[in-house]
Amino acid sequence: MLPYEHIIIIDKESKIPIYRQIALSIINAIRNGTLKPGTYLPSSRELAKTLGIHRKTVIAGYEELEAQDWIMIFPRKHVAVSEHIPLLKPQKWGESNTSTPYENDLNVPFRIIEENKFSENGISYADVVIDDGHPDVRLSPIDDLLKMYRSLTSKKYAIKNANIGTTQGTLKLREVLVNYLSETRGLNIFPDNILITHGAQMSIYLSAQLLLGHTSTIIVGVPNYPIANKTFEETEAKIIEVTVDDKGIDTDAIKKICKRQKINAVYVIPHHHYPTTVTLSVERRMKLLELSQQYSFVIIEDDYDYDYHYASSPYLPLASGNHSGNVIYIGSFSKILDPALRIGFMVAPKNFIEQCTAFRKIVDVSGDGYMQNALASLIKEGELKRHLKKAKKIYHGRMDFLDVLLREKLDNYVSYTLPTGGMAIWLKVRSDLPVEQLYSNVKLHIIRIDETQNAFRFGFASLNEKELEQAVDTLRIELQKIESKCL
Repeated sequence: MLPYEHIIIIDKESKIPIYRQIALSIINAIRNGTLKPGTYLPSSRELAKTLGIHRKTVIAGYEELEAQDWIMIFPRKHVAVSEHIPLLKPQKWGESNTSTPYENDLNVPFRIIEENKFSENGISYADVVIDDGHPDVRLSPIDDLLKMYRSLTSKKYAIKNANIGTTQGTLKLREVLVNYLSETRGLNIFPDNILITHGAQMSIYLSAQLLLGHTSTIIVGVPNYPIANKTFEETEAKIIEVTVDDKGIDTDAIKKICKRQKINAVYVIPHHHYPTTVTLSVERRMKLLELSQQYSFVIIEDDYDYDYHYASSPYLPLASGNHSGNVIYIGSFSKILDPALRIGFMVAPKNFIEQCTAFRKIVDVSGDGYMQNALASLIKEGELKRHLKKAKKIYHGRMDFLDVLLREKLDNYVSYTLPTGGMAIWLKVRSDLPVEQLYSNVKLHIIRIDETQNAFRFGFASLNEKELEQAVDTLRIELQKIESKCL
């Protein structure tokens, strides 16, 4: 008799039920030729005794194998490997593979996506988490949004039309956005100029895939949004970096580049540049639009947090200016409601939106029609406007409170320019204190650290005053430790 205690490996710590482990072990033994077609297997009683388990567990394993046609059960006679399995060459005992299929690597060539060279981590169990500029979900009208969502799922007409036309975005939401973007951003558009996406990142990806290729060139700021850079790299386009100073991206440098070579696109974050939070000056906005017309390149305008401005009225987007349709405008509701709520939008000429919609359909047939229509109701009924009014007041107060804390407690360690809006402050750490050493404390988790700039983003919007004070106190202790090490 074969040594079934070595053929069937039982791991009682595994999440896989024991009867399934029995079945998988026997399947592996059949596949590697150890158990040949027609081979008799031990009775359930014998095998249970050999493995030291209950007989009913073995019976369940055999029934699973029979259901999949690996074995044949002849009641009160015997159990045998199915005769319909081809004869396989046996392997040595030591070569028996007891792992499950997906414990193995895929041993065929496939494309490797390299890790980004920046720190951006997700869930953390640290005592203090400093994000890179998230809204405070505790203030968000999520309950109202979900109430509208549930209401739509109970109405026949809403159920019937939930998935109609959602590849581009529901018509209801696009029609509401025409008015909303006109009132808030001065955009003169139609529903056909809008594509609803799963956040701003999808919009960046779609536009990059259609605009760029291995013969293309795109200009970006430095420092810049790392995920956008990675997206452009994946198109194999050449990326040229241009300095971002206190007035935004350097348009004189862009002009010099355009004189030397063909530029296909410029990616810009004019409202609050990521990560530095600087605002593109009026002069440079006008210059960039002029250059776009003169040298026929597309401007990809990422306006991820336009709705948050505190000092005065915000500059209108480049997309609202005088251009011939060569500005692709990207926005998101994730920064208003909840980072987990993935609803963004792209505004562009109709023919480009049509092609983005067709390309998006290859990987994502449709969006969430219920959620899009619920958001449309939230906007139409004025709830989003009321929330923004309240949130802006609270976030402004938190930014000012953080400003006081930083000047009182971290003035010797960091420098910064207070932004005119947004949800984060860009803190430059003193040059002799390596910012990467902030990783060492498991109780402190900073989502966005830039080692090249020796800086990090301090998102203040999601933290109340008590939480802000705790975060600054923790930072002070850590920076003091780093300072003492560097002396």
